[in-house]
Amino acid sequence: MTPEPGNEFESEGVLNPASGYGPDGQLYLLPRLVAPGNISRVGLAAVELTDGVPSGVRREGIVLSPDEGWERGLNNAGVEDPRVTWIPSLNKHVMTYVAYGPLGPKPALAVSEDLRTWTRLGPLHFEYQADLDTDLNLFPNKDTVFFPEPVPGPDGEPAYAMLHRPMWDLGWFREGEGVHLPAGVKDDRPGIWVSFVPVAEVERSLSNLVHLRQHRLVAMSEYPFEELKIGAGPAPLRVPEGWLVIHHGVTGEQPVGFDPTTQKVSYAAGALLLDPLDVTRVIGRTAEPILVPETEEERIGTVGNVVFPTAIEEVDGVRYVFYGMADAKIGVARLDRLS
Repeated sequence: MTPEPGNEFESEGVLNPASGYGPDGQLYLLPRLVAPGNISRVGLAAVELTDGVPSGVRREGIVLSPDEGWERGLNNAGVEDPRVTWIPSLNKHVMTYVAYGPLGPKPALAVSEDLRTWTRLGPLHFEYQADLDTDLNLFPNKDTVFFPEPVPGPDGEPAYAMLHRPMWDLGWFREGEGVHLPAGVKDDRPGIWVSFVPVAEVERSLSNLVHLRQHRLVAMSEYPFEELKIGAGPAPLRVPEGWLVIHHGVTGEQPVGFDPTTQKVSYAAGALLLDPLDVTRVIGRTAEPILVPETEEERIGTVGNVVFPTAIEEVDGVRYVFYGMADAKIGVARLDRLS
């Protein structure tokens, strides 16, 4: 998918899509559409196939715009980088997205039954956890995505789990404030965390899905292609060995702030395998990236040298990964199991 000529809603790029199958059996992408001024919306586009392979899209409009006050600042606005997980036990598509509001990027939640009409449940709220000696709600947070089914929580009870990536430097907001790390965390690079919502709470009210608790660090940067930071990509995929998490790793130089055009970075994709009985435990990971920027579309764009996977879908028994290309376009790669 590339920006449509003459369409101001996507004149600055189409990227980082969510995905899902509608009630009609059609596969859809929900791309981030960027308008002038870095104002982002979430669109809807039917995936077109050629010989069973995703090869293009048919646009079907916009399904989420920064209409709420907490999604807008005086000089910025956006609903960005959606991830959509179909959760059968809820009979809902659950969209996590970044609300780019007055205090920078904050995660939020919306739900839908058909991918077209979305109901906001509001900003995510991280319950206070005394042993962390901090309030996770203070920090910008991105790369949020739910598991597609309940998993055992830290207390052994079934829970809905969500991956996320807090950013600890508050200097962007208050000069001189600097980095505030949770207790027990020694590395100030952004890593992958997980938080939980008990199934029983969500059964009482779907609105409780935004009230996350039992926060745990899952993974930090370990390998050269992850030198700056890592973050989760598509919804975790259940495989025989556990939960497969495709993630991005970042190298290069990243100035303070959220303007992507100031970054001199490279984004590659790797993979983690999480224990199915304890999703806070990594049981395997790739020491080398599995997808790197190679094509012209991946190397040249709003932010060059970026592949940013955000969705996995199965088409006729084959899994495909949809990903952002240089923060400007959307590509697709086949995901094969080699052993």
